[in-house]
Amino acid sequence: MSAHCMLTSAQPGFGNNISHSHRRTSRRFNPNIQSKRYWLPSEGRHVRLRLSTKGIKTVDTIGVEAAVARIRARGVRV
Repeated sequence: MSAHCMLTSAQPGFGNNISHSHRRTSRRFNPNIQSKRYWLPSEGRHVRLRLSTKGIKTVDTIGVEAAVARIRARGVRV
């Protein structure tokens, strides 16, 4: 599942493209996933996280230590 945020669990939504003639075809709405590298001072190393842009703003607010703790609490390996 490549279009998936490690912090906010944002994942693709599904819907329809509607043409001018009103024919409907399936489409997906992908979240804006970015790969970002953070320094984790408690472990003395960098971690690379795949986050949505909302997830990046959340890390800026709560800090990288708390964000990694939340990710690990869900059982995701960092």
